Amino acid sequence: MKLLPWSWLRQLSWPAARQHPWRQAMAIVSIALGVALAFAVHLINASALAEFASAVRSVNGQPDLVLRGAGGGFDEQLYARVAAHPGVKLASPTVEVQTYALDSEGKRFSLRIVGLDPLQAAQLAPGLTPMPTAGRANGPATLFAPDALYLNPAASARLGARSQTIKAQFGDQLLPLNIAGSVAAEGTPLAVMDIADAQLRFGRLGRLDSIDLRLQPGTDQARLLQDLALPAGVRAAKPDEAVQRISNLSRAYRVNLTVLALVALFTGTFLVFSVLSLSVAQRLPQLALLGVLGLSSGERLQMILLETFVLGLIGSAMGVALGTGLAATALQLLGGDLGSGMLGGAQPQLQFSLWAALGYGSLGVLAALVGGYLPARWAQGMAPAQVLKGLGQTDASRHLGWLGPVLLLSGAGLAQLPPWHELPLAAYGAVAALLIGGILCVPEGVALLLRLAPKPRHALALLALERARDQRHSATVAVAGVVVSLSLAVALTVMVGSFRGSIMLWLDTVLPAELYARTADRSAANDTAFLPPTFVEAARRLPGVTRVEAQRTLPLLLDPQRPGVALIAKPLDAKDPRLPLIGPLLAARPGLPSVYVSEAMVTLYQASPGSTFRLPLRADEAPVEVWVRGVWRDYARQHGSVMMDAADFVRLTGDTRGNDLALWLEPGAAMAPVQAGLRALLPDPSLIEFASAREIREMSLKIFDRSFAVTYWLQAVAIAIGLFGIAASHSAQVLARRKEFGLLAHLGVTKGQILTLVAMEGAVWTLVGTVLGLALGLLVSMVLVFVVNPQSFNWTMELHVPWARLSVLAAAVLLAGTVTGVIAGRSAARRDLAQSVKEDW
Repeated sequence: MKLLPWSWLRQLSWPAARQHPWRQAMAIVSIALGVALAFAVHLINASALAEFASAVRSVNGQPDLVLRGAGGGFDEQLYARVAAHPGVKLASPTVEVQTYALDSEGKRFSLRIVGLDPLQAAQLAPGLTPMPTAGRANGPATLFAPDALYLNPAASARLGARSQTIKAQFGDQLLPLNIAGSVAAEGTPLAVMDIADAQLRFGRLGRLDSIDLRLQPGTDQARLLQDLALPAGVRAAKPDEAVQRISNLSRAYRVNLTVLALVALFTGTFLVFSVLSLSVAQRLPQLALLGVLGLSSGERLQMILLETFVLGLIGSAMGVALGTGLAATALQLLGGDLGSGMLGGAQPQLQFSLWAALGYGSLGVLAALVGGYLPARWAQGMAPAQVLKGLGQTDASRHLGWLGPVLLLSGAGLAQLPPWHELPLAAYGAVAALLIGGILCVPEGVALLLRLAPKPRHALALLALERARDQRHSATVAVAGVVVSLSLAVALTVMVGSFRGSIMLWLDTVLPAELYARTADRSAANDTAFLPPTFVEAARRLPGVTRVEAQRTLPLLLDPQRPGVALIAKPLDAKDPRLPLIGPLLAARPGLPSVYVSEAMVTLYQASPGSTFRLPLRADEAPVEVWVRGVWRDYARQHGSVMMDAADFVRLTGDTRGNDLALWLEPGAAMAPVQAGLRALLPDPSLIEFASAREIREMSLKIFDRSFAVTYWLQAVAIAIGLFGIAASHSAQVLARRKEFGLLAHLGVTKGQILTLVAMEGAVWTLVGTVLGLALGLLVSMVLVFVVNPQSFNWTMELHVPWARLSVLAAAVLLAGTVTGVIAGRSAARRDLAQSVKEDW
């Protein structure tokens, strides 16, 4: 089969496209939007991870190996032994403090302080080399001066160019420090100071967090570690470990955003299908005439596919450009983590990738070709002589009826498979198989539902019903658009509604007090920004307060390849811990402290009820074995949390500090005086933040609604595409039935009655599509709720079906589909119907 010349495309396809420019534009825009969303998500994530990796390299430098301690660090005496080893060329000790400082407007911002030996660190991490400000002597006395701090550009921007001092938080106090110069390290706000001064100021005397090593050439790392015999709580880590951990932290978030973007591209495929179906139906006489004149079936296939390719190419090019703009805007407004806080709110520069652009552009072209394949096959398989006589053509979709049930069964099987590398790829395959299988089952579903319908007495209604039964395969184009759009809308509505309803129930359980206070908004700073026991006791004595519970939260690293796990210590009743438990509560085990783990701990660390595992609670000591009494639902910490009674925590660690307070007030007591009393206990009112239980609920639900706003947009796009499919299908059917309408006109049927007939058929098809779409959408929603969600985020939720909202959605689709069919059918009533059968006389 020879290839069709491109000049034929200009002569045969371009005139048809010019007659309906808006139709072609809709197909192009649908592909462009899908490509733009997917490419924007990729650029945002790639830019964020590249920026984070660059910042890590500028801070960590290029050591060969890093000795890193668990929470609380390790004894600094290890440094002398490591530095003296003959295989170590250079050893640089560091102390890392995550705290808060006040900016030029008196507001707190997160600040990372790195204490180091400037002379040693300069050889490993040039980005952390202190550079004194102009006028200061550049010597050891300046570098090791007490209270001297050197800021990176991000920290300097928060303080202003003229600032000479900075106030950093330690506990419930603000430490005044002098700004002595700058460092070149990139990324989020960071400061460097002498290691001895950092240990003194932040309560870390005798402790180190890490030692960066540069080894002698040829040193065997395994032999070195064996010789060092590292104490408990100290491990050897790769320099890029933090980058890999952050990548793992945001992986599920990235994948789910990408899948949502591809849903838009999937719906765009159906819009291309509708546009090409209508185009082929309108041009059947022309294609048939070309076939009689010598255009082969293969060349007709090529022509339609080439048209589709051009649509996809233009849409993909627009999508890549739009996606680049969206990514740049999102990075500026929301940061690299899109406001999720996973990357510390950094605002990285856009990292454009030509290969990624080509890849996502090719994906858009492929989606367009998939949408245009069936119309191209219809053009290929038509019989030119029959079409010229007005006898129509055979619907090839009749031969695909067996594939629908097979795909539905395959979808059910894929939903049972476990995640692949902690990603629900099989579950996504199940959703795709269910959607495509459901669409292929439309003809038989139409036949089944119409078979159950009672026979109407009105002639036009009977004619509409019987024709819908007889032409159910032709109805697939119209009904499939409704089915796929409504099923996606229903699935997303049920999934979002279930998640929102579960979060509301969870908040009611975990927020029993009236008022909450905290001094740190991230667990990494909880060792530096804390409330001492004296503050908690003073809070209990405030007027209007009846009860105060302090909570201590610490990050624990159980697996170097995974993000940290949150350890939460708070007063717990052994009989009723007042937690949203899932499953039974086991009895305590004598001799072992009891803990309650989140669902993520069961999935990621196999910490199921009735099992034991070890927690590294104290530095330089062996981990403590704990007993799992139960599992609780935690929607705030995706990567795992462990709840322990505060008394057990203090007994095991000796740590009496707190990070959060829950306050119960006297009946009728106002919150404002209590907040004022707590602020009066601190040197600066900005060191503590307050929120009532109602405010936390409202803020949580507001964040939830903002996070899932894209799903509402996808629902609207899906419904619009489904309605366009109905319009395109009805228009194509009207064109194909010109002679049928002409015959009805000869039999005395008026134009108004023909319009009524078309409207009835549209109503029947839309009703059937609505019923099938609801059923398929509920099926897909169960996969999203019970499979995709637990495999993506390691938590479960209850199924909440918003029947009222679904009823309104189905009624709106039914009404809009009927109206769309009426509008599309008006073209039949405008023609001289009697003339349409003239060529058969």
